[in-house]
Amino acid sequence: MRRAGAVVAQVKVLIRDAIRPGITTGELDKIAEDEIRRAGATPSFKGYLGVGTTPFSGTICTSINHEIVHGIPGNIVLAEGDILSVDVGAIVEGFHGDSAFTAGVGEIDEKAAGLIDATRESLRLGIAQARAGARVGDISSAVQTYAESQGYEVVRQYVGHGIGRALHEEPQVPNYGMAGRGPLLKKGMAIAIEPMLNIGTWETEQLDDGWTVVTADGSLSAHFEDTIAITEDGVEVLTTPDGYVF
Repeated sequence: MRRAGAVVAQVKVLIRDAIRPGITTGELDKIAEDEIRRAGATPSFKGYLGVGTTPFSGTICTSINHEIVHGIPGNIVLAEGDILSVDVGAIVEGFHGDSAFTAGVGEIDEKAAGLIDATRESLRLGIAQARAGARVGDISSAVQTYAESQGYEVVRQYVGHGIGRALHEEPQVPNYGMAGRGPLLKKGMAIAIEPMLNIGTWETEQLDDGWTVVTADGSLSAHFEDTIAITEDGVEVLTTPDGYVF
């Protein structure tokens, strides 16, 4: 899983550096697929069925502004002031890595920047709770408590998850809940923690493409995610390169 995580981390760097006004989400998708395959890995998302009947057509998910997750890359041109959430997954020797980040396109306003910062921090606080002997609810509560203290709502219909030989495994890792509740975290577990914060309501809608999830009220949303491993030495973040701040 470390190798899969390293591939995902490198793709995130390349995509983050390529985001600019005028580029299309399809062009970003090509950058991601080229790098994943160059590294000898396979895209996790391409062809993924999920719970629907339409395979996902992209290598990455690209969700813009009020889109929360699972946006399909294509001919959409990014504009100054947009915010873009990018979700990346890769498979190496049967093991998955999964990670996401949100970035501004060119100059963004304070409201959008504050949302991005709060979502990134909620991920950090959630990861800090992940240790052997803790409960999933400790992660959930940390994310929710911080997000709501900053005036944001956490998405409830979509959650983090276990990860390994399958992209989505048990346990589910909600971004809301009570500390001390939920499945016990044990050494050797790998989970993907992924807070999704909205400026408005936490409620969501799915578009007719069968994939893209948006905020029910059209408000901005941000998404951060890392795959972590719980080891005897603590928590190891597998999908973020050292020294690179998303």
